[in-house]
Amino acid sequence: MPPEHGHGHGHTHPVGFDPTAAGPDPHAAAPQRGRPFRLGIGGPVGSGKTALTAALCRALGQEIDLAVVTNDIYTTEDADFLRKAGVLDVDRIEAVQTGACPHTAIRDDITANLDAVDRLTDEHPGLELVIVESGGDNLTAVFSRGLADRQIFVVDVAGGDKVPRKGGPGVTTADLLVINKIDLAELVGADMAVMTSDAHRMRGNLPVITQSLTRTPNAPDVAAWVREQVKVGLGA
Repeated sequence: MPPEHGHGHGHTHPVGFDPTAAGPDPHAAAPQRGRPFRLGIGGPVGSGKTALTAALCRALGQEIDLAVVTNDIYTTEDADFLRKAGVLDVDRIEAVQTGACPHTAIRDDITANLDAVDRLTDEHPGLELVIVESGGDNLTAVFSRGLADRQIFVVDVAGGDKVPRKGGPGVTTADLLVINKIDLAELVGADMAVMTSDAHRMRGNLPVITQSLTRTPNAPDVAAWVREQVKVGLGA
């Protein structure tokens, strides 16, 4: 009889990791002085990242000099949507095609996004804010601090009220968690009380905002948060 060594490999597989913690950031945080503030927006497919980006452009575009970089795997779909919506001049919207899972371009190899930010900065010398929208990804998808000074993670009620308690670095470590599409809660059977309490429990003191862009198209609560982050960041 062959010796017993667990799974037939002679070794064991550790499972004692923290599922809420982000992995090591491969890039150092970039100095903020002398450049636009960079805000990352991430979250699962269909959670409303592009709609939130459009809402922030409408809400802040008249008071903050801003531009947008979008990320899609194969297309320029999100950039095209923003251009057609007329939320910014078309030359203020850059598209990155990642060619792989979006987290590779916002966390692992951020070169393409930094190049896009640099192009916008060169073309618009007074730029104060660049919003970098990730392509749709999973609950682990967080931005490198070498790319984003602050990051928003967007989930929506259609994913179920279980999403916040599932954790993951997107939910637990992003500077702001947005629970989107709350007008659909009753239709999909999501309990908002459970969803918000779980979100606060998972995030500790980090803020949570619930919103419906159908009810408040300019995302006033998120816009106020972003406004404050830019003010602090540019004054740093």
